[in-house]
Amino acid sequence: MENSAKDLLQEILTVDEAATFLRVSSSSIYKLAQEGKIPCRKAGRQWRFSRSALIRWIEQPVGESSTCER
Repeated sequence: MENSAKDLLQEILTVDEAATFLRVSSSSIYKLAQEGKIPCRKAGRQWRFSRSALIRWIEQPVGESSTCER
């Protein structure tokens, strides 16, 4: 696999990976995603998260909204 493909795979996170990355529970990630409070996308029945989008989200001031595309 090319480095760019590997980089892309590491950029896209599952719920469990996003929870580990943010050091919160998976249920917290599900709740934030369902409420549209964390940047994410829904692919079929599964949520996916961009590592770089999560970093931008965690660094933004409290109260600024983010979008979740379903």
